[in-house]
Amino acid sequence: MRRRSVIRRPFAYQQYNAVLWIVAANVIVFALTSFVMELTTLLAMNPIETMRLGMFWQPFTYMFVHSPTNYAHILFNMFGLFIFGTQVERRLGSTEFLVFYLVAGLLAGVMSLFVYLVSGAFHIQLLGASGAVFATLLAYATLYPDSTIFLFAIVPIKAPALVIGFTALELFRGISNPQSGVAHLTHLAGFVVAYIYFRVRLGISPFRVFTGRE
Repeated sequence: MRRRSVIRRPFAYQQYNAVLWIVAANVIVFALTSFVMELTTLLAMNPIETMRLGMFWQPFTYMFVHSPTNYAHILFNMFGLFIFGTQVERRLGSTEFLVFYLVAGLLAGVMSLFVYLVSGAFHIQLLGASGAVFATLLAYATLYPDSTIFLFAIVPIKAPALVIGFTALELFRGISNPQSGVAHLTHLAGFVVAYIYFRVRLGISPFRVFTGRE
């Protein structure tokens, strides 16, 4: 019998509510940064601090930090994570989902850091779980392609169409208004990393799923 490659070797299926643990971690960090503002600077990602000051943890920790003055930032991210993440975790298992989420957030941060350094955007401060949440949305659409999502609680739209629409929108916004302060690049990076993860790790092509070929 042919053995699976190490990269595709599955984790033992378990359910231990990884999504809730991730949400709890974000809420705890949000509370801490609300009282100790310096923590935001320490944990969010800034190209100069990451590369010149040796804060190499920032491409990972940024995904747990949200603006302490903007409750909507963490609220919408955690709501999206809970709605879509719990379904993805149920299908993949908690360990696979946790690895997927952390890898997606980390690589989205690394990709963003690279672009910031190349483009000279040294003063950007990247924070928020959006990159990993967008990756989770693509995972949901791949695993549940026939599900319908009600956009703004009114407009029904298939999950794959929503992902394609968000991709086009983020690409347009990123090109037309790069100084908006919203991490459109990181959102797109989340989609890219999720796509690669599913192809390489799980052997599933989101493109083939979206086009009805798989």
